[in-house]
Order: sequence, then structure tokens, then C-alpha cells
Amino acid sequence: MFDDIRPHLVELRKRLMVMVGTLIIFFAVCFYFHEYIMHWMDQPLRDVLAKIVNADGSHATGNQLVTSQVGGTFFVAIKVSFFAALFFSIPVLLWQIWLFIAPGLYSNEKKTLLPFIFGGTTMFTIGVMFAYYIVVPYGFEFLITFGYTSNYAALITIEDYVGFFTKIMFGFGLSFELPVFSYFLALLGLIDDRMMRNFFKYAVIIIFVVAALLTPPDVLTQLLMAGPLIILYGFSILIVRIVNPAPPLEEDEDEDENKPEAVDKVDVSGEAAQKNNKETPKA
Repeated sequence: MFDDIRPHLVELRKRLMVMVGTLIIFFAVCFYFHEYIMHWMDQPLRDVLAKIVNADGSHATGNQLVTSQVGGTFFVAIKVSFFAALFFSIPVLLWQIWLFIAPGLYSNEKKTLLPFIFGGTTMFTIGVMFAYYIVVPYGFEFLITFGYTSNYAALITIEDYVGFFTKIMFGFGLSFELPVFSYFLALLGLIDDRMMRNFFKYAVIIIFVVAALLTPPDVLTQLLMAGPLIILYGFSILIVRIVNPAPPLEEDEDEDENKPEAVDKVDVSGEAAQKNNKETPKA
């Protein structure tokens, strides 16, 4: 048994080594430019903090983040560099995943390599950009300014902000992969459009639960994530309908209806034969 799976383990090790090597290279590059990446990450928060003013017109707080740990900025730089490297490595990671599963696919399924890499990377990027330019500014402004008075000042640590930011970014990026996953599941014949339509009401509940787990505990941010996901689910149904449409129900219904009719005809013919035998006089 081990001899049968050994080639797969060797191939898996090869792909993992390429993925890890890619992450290390991108991590080194991102760590060198971590200040620019960090500036891009904290810009939405700085914009929100700059809008907060006291009743007398003076700014209530500065737009500088703080740290509460010794060496906190160093560990934040490592964390930021890692997540940036993970983002830039997505095309290579998807490519290696595809190369690992490709030997078990048919020739026509192997032709979807480029759509898989391009579609997965594009949708992840769209999710990140949507979160950065729409969700993060409105979500932060709501959370920071809610109930704000001159008696309080928003002192946000860089550690909390980076963890908060990366959670939202990758949450939206992965969520926007729904059409890509649906496309390949339909390509493999695992789902069809009727299955997705019947599962829609449960999918809405799951979407809101996922949105509650991946976003801050406020209704606005959760709706900003759940709304696009519901739209993407509907878009995924259209994609699955094109790739693997469900068979029409009329054929199944006709087959089911024809069976009882055939049985009835046999029964009727049998009853008629018995009746004729009874009516026929004995010789």
C-alpha cells in the first residue's frame, strides 16, 4: 500500500518545496519594502483618525499608531511581510496545486490551467481591493467614531490593527473565490445549477455566519461582506449552469409517468383476458 502512494508523496513534497521556496523569496523582498507596505496598510486608518475633531475644532487624536510591546514594530514587520509574500505568491501557489492534481484529470480538464490561475488570482485581488477601498474605510469610521466624545482618545496599537486588517483582507479575498471554486466543481461534475438553487436558502445562512466570523462585530461590515457574497453565489449559479447544467425535470417526470401507465395497461389487458375467458362458453 505504501508503494502505491509513494509517487504521490514524492510529488507532494516537490510541490511543497516549490511553494515554500517561493514564499521565502517573496518574504525577503517584502521585508525589504515593509515600510511602504505598512504605509499602504495603515493609510485607511490614518484617514479616519484625521477626520475626528473635538467640539472646538481641534483634532481629537493624532494619526500615528502606537505599540505596546518591546520590539513590537519588528514583529509587525515580519507579519506584514509574510502576508504580503503570501498575497504575491498566489499565482505560483495555485499553479503548484494544479500541477499536483493534474495527473488525475482528463485531457480536456487539464486545459483549464490558465483559467484556474488567472481566475483565482483575479478574484482574490478583487476581493482584497473591495475590502481595502470600501469595507475598511467605512467599517473603521463607524467603529472609531461611534459614541465618540472629547473624553476619549483612540489609541490603536499597530499589533491589533495589522491582525485586524489582514483578517479582513484575506477573508474577503478567499470569499471572492466562490465563482472559481464553483466553476471547477461543476467541471468535475460534482455540482449542477439545480443543486445550487436548492441550496440557496442554506447558503445565505452560511454566508452571514462566515461574515460574522471574518468581520468586526458590527452590522455594517457584516452586510458589506454578506451582500457581495450573495451576489457572487447567484453569479456562480449562472457559471455552473453553463458548465454543467442540470438535466431537465420533464424527462424524469415523463419516465416516472410512463411506468404506471404501462403497468395499468398490463393490468387492464389481464382483466380483459380473464373476462373474456369467463364469458366464453364451454365446448
